[in-house]
Formats: sequence, structure tokens, C-alpha cells
Amino acid sequence: MRITASAPTRIDLAGGTIDIWPLYLFHPGAQTLNAAISLRAHAHIEPRDDDRVALVSIDTAREVVLPADDQLRTDPTLPLLGRLAHHFSARGITLTTRGESPAGAGIAGSSALNIAVCGALNAWTGRLAPPETLLEIARDIEAQVINVPTGLQDYRPALYGGVAAVELGPGAVTRVGLDVDPSELQRRLVLCYTGEPRNSGTNNWEITKRHIDGDTHVFDCFERIRDTAVGMRAALVAGHWDEVARQLATEWENRKRLAPGVTTTTIDALIARATAAGGQAAKVCGAGGGGCLVVMAPPARTSAVRQALAAGGARLLDFTIETDGLRLG
Repeated sequence: MRITASAPTRIDLAGGTIDIWPLYLFHPGAQTLNAAISLRAHAHIEPRDDDRVALVSIDTAREVVLPADDQLRTDPTLPLLGRLAHHFSARGITLTTRGESPAGAGIAGSSALNIAVCGALNAWTGRLAPPETLLEIARDIEAQVINVPTGLQDYRPALYGGVAAVELGPGAVTRVGLDVDPSELQRRLVLCYTGEPRNSGTNNWEITKRHIDGDTHVFDCFERIRDTAVGMRAALVAGHWDEVARQLATEWENRKRLAPGVTTTTIDALIARATAAGGQAAKVCGAGGGGCLVVMAPPARTSAVRQALAAGGARLLDFTIETDGLRLG
């Protein structure tokens, strides 16, 4: 028996970082908006002739073979894969992973990989855990690995796909699919990799600590981020694309106010190029500080925006809006 699984990454449109527990509890009506995209993370499981577990990461060129015991949980070579294999009590397998997104891209590649691996291990071991249980396993084990709280939005586009809002409230985190034409959104977006990887765990955790410590500036930023997500959601559902672009620009301005490292000179230069070429709005995906940049432009201007970004040294990433989430084969 062999198992293959894949899960999409995402573009976060508005409301990021507020999805880290417990930040959203202090901002009633908090939500995040995201769109799953076709740059997928992949996991493949095949049997071995012994009871050991081989972990192989094509992206990092790392591999290790471990006994199917507590070493899976503690070995530092591929800690996420090892902890997941240990949680599912896997044995006698080779687990191989790869991602289609650049490292540190800010489009939730690690969350997509996490969901793909959970889906593959769930199928291999016959546990048949429901989707929301897989999500909780992915969230909790990733937090153990990175040693800081994880956001709640990124596992949902990986699991379910589509364009959605994730509504955040006491006792309930709810994904709501949005009635948005994926092709109309897609033809207005340009995605590129800035060439600078980012560390979302560090950025987000510093901001979270400041919020919990009572920083009024950070609190006000999150109030604005929440309100922008509300406005963008209404514009998306109504198909008011100029208003979506305006809200995207506002989201970026609010996000830059969170911390000095959210933007860089490279990011600013690329946004200036995109704007000069006809882009209406742009923002960094994820926590900022590097990674991917998404630009919104009228369909007639996206080609010029792509050329301008490439001329500025960015790596263009082709994608489609992905309506499917986790796939198993």
C-alpha cells in the first residue's frame, strides 16, 4: 500500500495575526480572509521491510531513519515529521515530503505540509480521524515544534480549499466559505517571492507579547485590522473589486504599523514598481519581513505588474485559486 496526500497553500487577504489565541478574544468580530492556491505541499508514504520510520524532506535535503519509539518525538533532524509520525504511532514506513512554494514564503507552506502529512498518516494508520481533529493535531504539534503559539487560519485553507472567512470568537472558530468567483479574484492578483525568507514565529510572537502586555498601539492596530477584514469581506462578496483593492492597501498600512520589521527596503521597492505599473494595492503575505508579495491590479494591468516585479528581481509565482483542500490518493 502507498499513500499520497497534498494540501494547498494560501494567500492571506486580511485579518492575519489576529488569529493567534488569545488575541482575537480581545477584538469582538475578529476574522481572517484567505484564498487557497495551487502551490501545494505533498506527502508520500510507502512501506519498509522493517519497523523503522524513515523521514525524508526533499526541500531541505534532510533524511533520517529512526526506531518507531520515543526517538521519533525527540530527534531534531525533522522535528515536525517525527512528532507527527510518533503521534500517529506509525512504523515500517518511509515518509517523504516536498513543497511547491519557496522556503519562508509566508503563504503557509508549513501548515499545508502539516495537513498533508496528517492526512497521509491518518489514512495509513486507518484512524479515520475527522477533518477538525486533524486540524487540532496539526496546530498543537506545530506549536510544540516552533515553541510559540500558532495562528488558527492557515490549516483551514489547506484542509478545505476555496476563498473563505475564518470567524474567531470565544469557544468557536468557524470557517465560512465566501460566494466569490475564484477566477475573477485570480485574474486580479499577482504573486511573487521577494527573495527574502521571513520568520513568522518570531515576528508574530513579539507582537503577541506586546499585545498581552497592554501595548495600546498594538491593540489599536488590531482593531483596525479587524475592521479592514470586515470591509474587505463585504466587498469580496459583492464583487466590488476596486473596494477590495482599497481594503487590501489599508490592511498593509495597518500591518506595517505593528512592528518596524514588517516591511523592508526590498519590499518597498517592489511595491513601488508594481504601483507604477498599474497595481492598485499590495501587501506581504504572512507576518512580513520578507517572503511573498501579493499585488492586486485591474486585469488589463497584471501583465505590466508582472514585468515590473520581475525587473525588480522578484520571482514570479504562477498559481490558480484552489477550490480543493486536502487530497488523498
